[in-house]
Amino acid sequence: MSLEIVRQLTPEEEELAARREELARLEAELADRELALASLKAELAAFEGHYLRCVGILYAELDEWNARFAELRAEQAGTSEARTAATAARSQSEESYSAAHSEAAEVQPFTPSPVLKGLYREAAKRVHPDTATDERDRARRERLMKEVNAAYAAGDQDALRRILADLENSPDTVQGSGVGADLVRVLRQLRQVRNRIAAIEVEIAKMSETDIAKLKAKADQAEREGRDLLADMATTVRGRVDAAKHKFKSKEVENRGK
Repeated sequence: MSLEIVRQLTPEEEELAARREELARLEAELADRELALASLKAELAAFEGHYLRCVGILYAELDEWNARFAELRAEQAGTSEARTAATAARSQSEESYSAAHSEAAEVQPFTPSPVLKGLYREAAKRVHPDTATDERDRARRERLMKEVNAAYAAGDQDALRRILADLENSPDTVQGSGVGADLVRVLRQLRQVRNRIAAIEVEIAKMSETDIAKLKAKADQAEREGRDLLADMATTVRGRVDAAKHKFKSKEVENRGK
């Protein structure tokens, strides 16, 4: 009669197993939070681009007519106050023009598919820098995480698949060491992951309080109510542009008559 001998886990091994389970749960949570942060960044960038193309360019035109009027008035008045006002108006016009024609204005709408989100989540779990075991590993993961974020923002599913395939075949995925060292490593990873999750929550909260995020929230609410907030804003600003243009033309005619 043979007896099956089952080796009992040591307390240290049991602790390691429990911590690894906890780490796996937190890594999944971290991937979800990174996805939320990356999505928020991409959505705000896309909304800002839409705003600049729809409304920002009109504000730039409005500021240009205001600058022309201020310069015309300064030429007529000849006072230091008028010249200062004209300089400030021209500076505002140049700033508005730069913003309306910047790279931010070229960002297109961002609508990630479920497949893209799933690929990002899996890649983030696999390469996140805060699960690194040493500084060399962290540097490698930071480089890969930048590639993952760039691919997600670009909506490039193939790039994310390539990154995952490269990770699967990487010799760095082969691991093995003593229980004690593994436990220390896992505990450090847990601390790093918890810290990163907390940092993401702070970053998301700050981003949600920015002017562009608040405007997007209003635009989203308006859309649910069947309104287009940016189109309404554009109509209002276009009216101001027409008024500023008329004001300048009238001033120009007035100056010619003197």
